[in-house]
Order: sequence, then structure tokens, then C-alpha cells
Amino acid sequence: MADVLNATPGSQSGGFLGFNYGFRPGRGAHDALDALSAAIYARKMNYIVDADIVKFFDSVSKEWLARFLEHRIGDKRVLRLIQKWLRAGVLEDGRIEVPERGTGQGAAISPLLANVHLHYVLDLWADPRIKSGGWRRREAKGDMVIVRYADDAIFGFESETDARRFLDAMRERLAAFALTLHPDKTRLIEFGRFAAANRERRGSSKPETFKFLGFIFICGKSRKGGFLLKRKSRGDRMRAKLKEIKEGLRKRMHEPLSRQGKWLGQVVQGWFNYHAAPTNFRALGAFRFNVVDLWRRSLRRRSQKDVTTWDRIESLARECLPLPKILHPWPSDRFRVKHPRWEPYARIGPVRICAGGAQQ
Repeated sequence: MADVLNATPGSQSGGFLGFNYGFRPGRGAHDALDALSAAIYARKMNYIVDADIVKFFDSVSKEWLARFLEHRIGDKRVLRLIQKWLRAGVLEDGRIEVPERGTGQGAAISPLLANVHLHYVLDLWADPRIKSGGWRRREAKGDMVIVRYADDAIFGFESETDARRFLDAMRERLAAFALTLHPDKTRLIEFGRFAAANRERRGSSKPETFKFLGFIFICGKSRKGGFLLKRKSRGDRMRAKLKEIKEGLRKRMHEPLSRQGKWLGQVVQGWFNYHAAPTNFRALGAFRFNVVDLWRRSLRRRSQKDVTTWDRIESLARECLPLPKILHPWPSDRFRVKHPRWEPYARIGPVRICAGGAQQ
């Protein structure tokens, strides 16, 4: 089913577009992060629109989704199967409820269906390559960038006027499909290579930050005083993961130390595999330190006579837990390797709306 929904129809506007990275073969969250970072460095981005759709997975119109799927899939048998999935309902308090709207967040097919829905509602409306001309081609006066991963989308603009006009137009566009932007979480901020200098010249504070795919994006400075895009793990996500680890240690409290250490090592390595990005080393160290502290507290609760000291737990941690280490390359370097300048639609230039790769 994933191959069917990700298949590219014959027409140019039928396939997913380059700036869409969510739930597509050969693409992942770090590809979207790399594309956004590369665009901030190379494109004329001075303002960011951080869009948040209110309860997107629960608000998708099944009627509109069915029309989009019929446009994309010709096999009636596949369409009937998807309709059965949409009518499957949700089990709550022993009762099966079939909501009138939504794709059922948590279902295996839900992200794929949501991706198709936003492809027609948002992507084709904004993209400049379609024959009718997207919003950027018709309305924007300056440069514009889009990076989207599922329902998380970041829009970059050269002009504040373009950003405000696009935000108003996007509200109207989404409202036509029964979707709403969150009034508090949707923000327009000044962000980019020259944002800090421009705000300092006006006597304003430092540029605001924004969150995307588990990271906080920060306008920073390099050791030489130049612009440095910093990405730091979100504190709320880290706390949620530590809480999950605490519950796991409680369940494994009386297991052998070797088994506890093996499990913790896998958990920490998995967290590092995603978050070990450049400029995020301090967060890696903080995460490992808190895991070690939770392990020490869990061991001391096993018995009133337990005397697990910091020296003892640090010795165990050295044996079982990986040390903090940056595992990902700089985003611009990886982006250039994955999307060479000769690849269609991959070059970074003012004529393209996306910092992503070619259509697939």
C-alpha cells in the first residue's frame, strides 16, 4: 500500500514534490533538516513561518481525501480497501467509534494518507512549477523556501510582506478544506543569516527560535564571529524520553546488571543516532548524564543496604553506555552530496521554491 500511495502518476503535478520529505522511500527526517539548514545558509531567508495545523490527523476531511485518492489511484479495489481502513473506527473504553473526520492518528496507513491530503491541499497550491502557477509564482516578490515533513512545515521568506501575505492566504486555503492553523503555535519570526545583526541595529533582542522535527533552531555565532545555525534537542522531548527510561528501569529493577546495561545501551545509542548532530554535543552529554543518574537511583532502590556509589555507576556506564559523539555530518555537506548541482530541481537558486531534491 505504501508503494501505491507513494507512486508518481504520469502528470508532472501528480507526484510528490521535492520539498516533501515525510514518509517517502529513501527520505527521512534528517533529509528535511538538512534541506532546511542548507536553505538558511544559501537562500535569501530573513523570515520564518512556523505553521502548526490544529489536530491535523483528526481534522482531515474524508470526503476530500477520497477525491484526492481517486485522482491518484485508478484501481477501484485499492480505493475500496482504503475506505475500509477509514471506516475501521477507534476502540475507546470498550466501544468502537467511527469519527466523521480524520485518518486515525497512530494507524499504520494514517501518515501516508495525510501526506497525500497535504500534497493536494498545500503543496500544489504553493509550488511554482505547476502550469497554473503556485502562490510563489503569482504573489511572492522575493525568494521563498518550503520544507515539509508530514504535517510539520516551515516556510522561509526574503520579505516580511510576503511572509504575512502568505500566512493570510494559507489560512484561507486550509479553511476551504476544514483545516485550521493554531493561533498560538503558528508564528512569524525574523530568522536567518542577517537576523541578529538587523535586530541589533534596530535595538531589538536576539532572534527568536523555532522548533522542527525534534530540534530547536537557533541563530548563533561561530568562533570567528560569523553566522552559525545551531540545532539543539528539544528539552520537552528529552524529558519525555527520560521519563520513559525511568519507567523502564522500574520494570527491570531486579534484573541482572548486565541485562539492564544492555537495554540502556541500546536506548542511549538509539537516541544518539537521531540527535547526534553538529552543535548538539552538550545535549548528548546531558542526556547520558541523566540516564546514568536514573540508573543509579534505580539500583539504590533495590535494597536498603545498597551502596551503589557514583564511582561504581560510572564504571558500569563506561562498560554499557556509549559516550557522546557527533554522528551526523554538517547538514550542508550531506545535502550537497545527496543533491548534486546537476540533479534536476536540486540546485539552490531563486527560481526554485524548495531546497529539496528532485521529484521522485
